[in-house]
Amino acid sequence: MELFSKLRQMEIMLIDDDEWIRDSLGLYFEGEGCHLLALETAEEGLEALKKQDYDIVMVDYRLPGMDGLEFLKRIQKTQYHTMKVLITAYRSEEVVSAALKMGIRDFIEKPFTTKTIEESLTRLIENHEQEINEGHVNHSE
Repeated sequence: MELFSKLRQMEIMLIDDDEWIRDSLGLYFEGEGCHLLALETAEEGLEALKKQDYDIVMVDYRLPGMDGLEFLKRIQKTQYHTMKVLITAYRSEEVVSAALKMGIRDFIEKPFTTKTIEESLTRLIENHEQEINEGHVNHSE
């Protein structure tokens, strides 16, 4: 699979309160010809989803205000088709369990590299395509 040829056809949202991460990934994805909306808060993410759907949402667990899990809980029913990734430096069994219940299909642990991001998105897209091909996409997530 050529990851970026697929990502160029998708709308991607990143929510992370770390400005360096937003700027770095924004430049990286833009350099690959991809559409990435980088936001600081989950509240901004909810507002953006009112205007447009996203194919992939990558959200940090620890955010000011609403955390990443609460954000995912709020979008669970309306954004069931969206592929979701949780970014965290605090990966515990409790967080993983809660995230899986909310439709998270992959995790990115901080600190990460662009290679880590690419590997996660490759797994995410391949698993999503396999679910579609097998007719296992759950629209109630």
